Amino acid sequence: MPVSFVILIGLIVLLLASAIRVLKEWERGVVLRLGRYIGRIKGPGIIILIPIIDQLTRINVQDVVFDVPPQDVITKDNVSVKVNAVITYRVIDPDKAVINVVNYPYAVSQHSQTTLRSVLGSAELDELLAERDKLNQEIQQLLDEDTDPWGIKVKRVEIKHVDLPQEMQRAMAKQAEAERERRAKIINAQGEYQAATRLTEAAEIISKHPIALQLRFLQTLKEVAAENNSTTIFPVPIDLFTPFLKKFAENKSDDK
Repeated sequence: MPVSFVILIGLIVLLLASAIRVLKEWERGVVLRLGRYIGRIKGPGIIILIPIIDQLTRINVQDVVFDVPPQDVITKDNVSVKVNAVITYRVIDPDKAVINVVNYPYAVSQHSQTTLRSVLGSAELDELLAERDKLNQEIQQLLDEDTDPWGIKVKRVEIKHVDLPQEMQRAMAKQAEAERERRAKIINAQGEYQAATRLTEAAEIISKHPIALQLRFLQTLKEVAAENNSTTIFPVPIDLFTPFLKKFAENKSDDK
């Protein structure tokens, strides 16, 4: 077999190998033919390229989750904090991600950092701590608008951690303790008011029915006796002896 024929077969095999590509299920191919976009996305599966003429760029269309590095943020009320976040995005239009931007993962990362500082810098500390869902949605909306020309959809933004200075943490702890004490005093005052109201109502009922006081006295005496004390000292209302005193006075007048 001539050597030239073997070389020709080898060249054909190499050309075929360079022309056939396999794209995975989560990959799409953007093909440039002589430097121009051919107008359609390739894959997944086997695709055929024209050797030397076609240039293939693989794009992953899976969800990408990455951490935004901690950012120094000065809030609207001049509190310096460090904040990091987690962002989830996906490439929707692979052709735009190749043609309209250079290195789209890096571009998304940089835009995420600047947008995070911008949004959180316009919020107060209390809002940053208590209304994270609102800030997450605002950051997501701004990022989605910025990355839409690149064919990228920002699906979710979550503020991950807010690192407060030690002085601010101590101040917030004192504020929380003072708030708990205030609530405790209010609850105690409400209880005293309700108890006083009930006692007033009970006093009005007893004043209309004096016998109720004697019944209450006997009930209290029964409860004290149940304690098994060796000696019980209890004041006795004089009203209990009033019927006996009247009877004694009547008998004495009859004897005279």
